[in-house]
Amino acid sequence: MSELLLVRHGETEWSRSGRHTGLTDLPLTEVGEGQATALRPLLAERTVSLVLASPLGRAVRTAELAGLTGVRTDPDLREWDYGGYEGVTTAEIQRTRPDWYLWDDGVVPGPAEHPGETLDEVGARADRVLARIAPRLRSADGGDVVLVAHGHFLRVLTARRLGLPPAAGALFRLDTATVSRIGTEHGRPALVAWNTPSAGPSGRGASDAIPDGAPESASEGSSGRVGTGARAASAR
Repeated sequence: MSELLLVRHGETEWSRSGRHTGLTDLPLTEVGEGQATALRPLLAERTVSLVLASPLGRAVRTAELAGLTGVRTDPDLREWDYGGYEGVTTAEIQRTRPDWYLWDDGVVPGPAEHPGETLDEVGARADRVLARIAPRLRSADGGDVVLVAHGHFLRVLTARRLGLPPAAGALFRLDTATVSRIGTEHGRPALVAWNTPSAGPSGRGASDAIPDGAPESASEGSSGRVGTGARAASAR
């Protein structure tokens, strides 16, 4: 069967500083462009039948620099709408809500242009994407499906592909400019590789790589190995 390849976009100014970046359409930094370009060897060896990207510029540009062609945008691949927490770091939120954790507590309402989403709403978008690509994934010789999108959304989509609730996305740390693979074992979805960076010098983000904004040492994540962690392994 075909594999599902998940590509998280390269670094932006807000990902580097740990600010929640939902619908704000920020470009890649110079480092982010280098990260995206360095993904080419990881993707060039694959036979790809379909490439879908979030319509946000950081995802589309990552797909382009990574050498992917025939890219189609899908609005359901956009990042979690963080509502009133857009542009705010986890540390700033925890000054007034010390125990706040995105996966448990969600976001607060924002203005009309980004009112916010519940975790279940993000999960519903992920389910729609998975339903649309299901025929391609069932194909025995049709090539892989590549999704180029965002940290939190891809973590939710991974949970749903594996038959888990959306909140289980908390278990899958995902750094900037990485490739992850979901295949099958005995006909059931299974992780093949997770959070794999490029081999290039810009292929691994550090504190900027954490999807929901809290600095962590990059050494705390697993690189290119299947692995999940508990609450502490996700940004908080």
